[in-house]
Amino acid sequence: MLVDSHCHLDFPDFDGELEDILARAADAGIGHMVTICTRLTTFDAILAIADKYENVFCTVGVHPHNAGDEPGVTPERLIELAEHPKVVGFGETGLDFHYDNSPRDLQEQFFRAHIIAARETGLPVIVHSRDADAEMVRILEDEHAEGAFPGLIHCFSSGPGLAEKVLEIGFFLSFSGIVTFNKADDIRAVAAAAPLDRILVETDSPYLAPAPNRGKRNEPAFTAQTAACVAGLRGMAQETFDQATTDNFFRLFKKAEALKAGAGA
Repeated sequence: MLVDSHCHLDFPDFDGELEDILARAADAGIGHMVTICTRLTTFDAILAIADKYENVFCTVGVHPHNAGDEPGVTPERLIELAEHPKVVGFGETGLDFHYDNSPRDLQEQFFRAHIIAARETGLPVIVHSRDADAEMVRILEDEHAEGAFPGLIHCFSSGPGLAEKVLEIGFFLSFSGIVTFNKADDIRAVAAAAPLDRILVETDSPYLAPAPNRGKRNEPAFTAQTAACVAGLRGMAQETFDQATTDNFFRLFKKAEALKAGAGA
């Protein structure tokens, strides 16, 4: 069994097809998935998906792209929404200085709000980081000094410098289909060297389909292709790698582990 630790099942790319998409995921050995919130204003739709499907969890949060037009993002509000049983983490949040779709000061403000919520609840924060390594390290180290909190860098697309810093504070690294791309040598090097007990896999679907499906719509079933790539980089048996990343997911997402145990999965 694998877990797709980051997908966007509420996106219009999947409209009317969720039953088929989840069936293909099951056929590919994907046992669970997390559908990720990018706006509080769409949270109800995301929660409805998680509520409908036993093996789908969700998060609550605001993507850095949307920080400029999402009101009411406070630690208290995030914590309140996370009281629902199927909400297992906060985010995605973080910094994106590549597109700069939102003011950088607001991105940082929202990011810190999610971190505070993670610290107070013990639920992990799901972090988006693009072209902002120095600022990301500054904020994470600053906040970690105030007290530890669980989290991960999703869709890891940087180099060993950022990986080393976030691993030092106890974070996990999640690898997407990018690791299969021709020019992703730096990411493959991190995936090969990272501690096995800190690795997750994901699709970030509907984006970033791994080879040989690059350019097509991504979906949770393709988690298996990313997992096969990383297992190969590490010289590991596929079953061993798959089990390790699944164990890692449930160790980080403790609320999901409790739900799975309660369901007898």
